[in-house]
Amino acid sequence: MQWLLFLHQLPPDPAYLRAKIMRCLNQLGALPVKNSAYLLPANEQTREDFEWLHREVAQGGGEAWLFQCEPMAGLSDEAISEQFRQLRAADFRALAGEARTVLEEIRAAPEKGEGQIRRLKRRYDDLRRIDFFQAPGREEWETLMNEIDRARNAPRQPAPPGAPAAGEYSARTWVTRQGVKVDRIASAWLIRRFIDPAARFVFVDPQQYQHGDREIRFDMFEAEFTHEGGLCTFEVLLRLVGQPDAALAAVGEVVHDIDLKDGQYQRPETAGIALLIDGLARRHGDDLRRMDEGATIFESLYAQYGAEAHP
Repeated sequence: MQWLLFLHQLPPDPAYLRAKIMRCLNQLGALPVKNSAYLLPANEQTREDFEWLHREVAQGGGEAWLFQCEPMAGLSDEAISEQFRQLRAADFRALAGEARTVLEEIRAAPEKGEGQIRRLKRRYDDLRRIDFFQAPGREEWETLMNEIDRARNAPRQPAPPGAPAAGEYSARTWVTRQGVKVDRIASAWLIRRFIDPAARFVFVDPQQYQHGDREIRFDMFEAEFTHEGGLCTFEVLLRLVGQPDAALAAVGEVVHDIDLKDGQYQRPETAGIALLIDGLARRHGDDLRRMDEGATIFESLYAQYGAEAHP
């Protein structure tokens, strides 16, 4: 076999350059054979990758050398290939561990996980691209992804105990805390759009509020619908919609990440929606105004996701 040997020498400054080059070498799947010496199997793509890295080192004030070679002593082609397999096998094991964690979370809440699954698949694609010698571990990952798919398609959980049945909503009074933000604004849009079109909303001080028999509370203490496990209120209310379409589930992912701040789904538009909601709260102290204008934001977002799903 022919191999590409990349050698480099980096200056002490800038300090970030070493971390940048190491990150690039890891992304290329290069095998470290000695300090500042790395191998890749020789082909058109790996040569282009190393040549690009050579320019990065030179632009940072360092030096780099690239050689095409074959092993003469100390290591055979098979020994080098096995080291590559061991390197990628460790990566596959780590990825499978993450997939098992996602599987357990989805078994607890089947509506969760779209963003996590996308990240897992993206990482798998990146890893497969640098798996030059068929490292073990792919089969386990594929089995776990099949289990995740089955768990996501399992029957949805019923509404929380004590909540009214889905067919019982008609012109009900929905109660939540004053000072509505993203989860309550989005939940109110969801309620009026898909659950109770004639809903009436009331905003209360939780310390002064006395619950009425016909009132439904959301996103507040002892509410019929509020945060549950790793779900925000919007996601809990989605259970009343039955099987929400992909566009509605995507809206839920945006609301989840803004409200819980856990970066679970990482949709690129989330930061922009968060800014719009913050600006809305700054413009209006009145909760009903916030809710009405916020409904326009989420209706537009839902329409856009629908168009993407059905171009």
